[in-house]
Amino acid sequence: MKKQVTKINFSKYLGLILMMLTFISCDKKTITKTTNTSEQYAQGFEIKQLIDFKKITIKSPYPNSENDLNYFLVNDKTDLTQFESSDILIQIPIQQIVVTSTTHIPMLELLDVQNTLVGFPNTKYISSEKTRILIDENKIQELGIDSNINTEILIDLQPNLVMAFAMSSGNKSLSTIEKSGIPVIYNGDWLEETPLGRAEWIRVFGALYDLDKKADSIFKRIEKNYNDAKKIAVNSSSTPSVLAGVMFKDIWNLPAGESFVAQFLKDANTNYLWSDTYGTGSLQLNFENVLDKGKEAEVWIAPGHYTSKEQLLSASKHYNEFDAFNKNNIYTFANKKGETGGVIYYELAPTRPDLVLKDIIKIAHPELLDDYEFTFFEKME
Repeated sequence: MKKQVTKINFSKYLGLILMMLTFISCDKKTITKTTNTSEQYAQGFEIKQLIDFKKITIKSPYPNSENDLNYFLVNDKTDLTQFESSDILIQIPIQQIVVTSTTHIPMLELLDVQNTLVGFPNTKYISSEKTRILIDENKIQELGIDSNINTEILIDLQPNLVMAFAMSSGNKSLSTIEKSGIPVIYNGDWLEETPLGRAEWIRVFGALYDLDKKADSIFKRIEKNYNDAKKIAVNSSSTPSVLAGVMFKDIWNLPAGESFVAQFLKDANTNYLWSDTYGTGSLQLNFENVLDKGKEAEVWIAPGHYTSKEQLLSASKHYNEFDAFNKNNIYTFANKKGETGGVIYYELAPTRPDLVLKDIIKIAHPELLDDYEFTFFEKME
């Protein structure tokens, strides 16, 4: 009987020993997880807050990407022995950064970290007055053309991080930067399919600068403003019909029914005439199809890069066949530019969808926002 008891106890101890060995051998990255952030709209990233570091997963770094990209944000208190040599580590808070899209500029400014920007390709496209001051003071280095970044100048800057966007995994410039030891995060905010999904990428910047709470507060304010505006639009008894886009080489490009632009038009309580179409990008239609459906549209918004009705007629005399043209109900964002020619809409709109929505509500239901002044759009003359 004693031998049997000893054997049973030994088995229990053996099991405990094996459990302890398994626990000890586990990757610390899997056993120290504490909380996740609460992304509500964005589909392209996930942030996990662990005990002594953060993990950012970029789910859609570029179109048709098959693999997630993981980045580990560490600080002076992080135990670095828990990482593999292949893990991409980023020291936070970021002290120096290079970004490659003007859409990243407002997020830096909202977090009040624009002074950490040390390089940008095509600085002439930056419209923000705050960041233009830094450019004029030579605090931001010109890096050439976005598709062909001057990697030598960039590497000499030795930023902590390059925030980039890419159409595919085959960008040679970005590969060169990565091989030099500078981390590159592929920002996929432009692939988000909802207005608030794009704006929520400010959480990624917040994590990089260790300003998570500030980023959360900023986004929640934008979200509230957006939803409040949406509620205002519902109060209108009218739903004006809307035509959008313009022709390019005899093909009319306009937002598909599941696109973020179509979402704006829906939330502004308008009747977007192509809202029942599929797809999240653009539709390519011939002129006759668009005229047949949109001839009597009450409002025409975002006619490409054109800034006047005269320009439209110079491009095609057929534009005057639309009621919105003849009744002077065309609204464009192409006229509002920064001092060096950058279109403000392209820079700021992804971060401030609440202002875009208010603009569209002002266009469609001017009586609902009587005191509101346009941020991006204006009536085409």
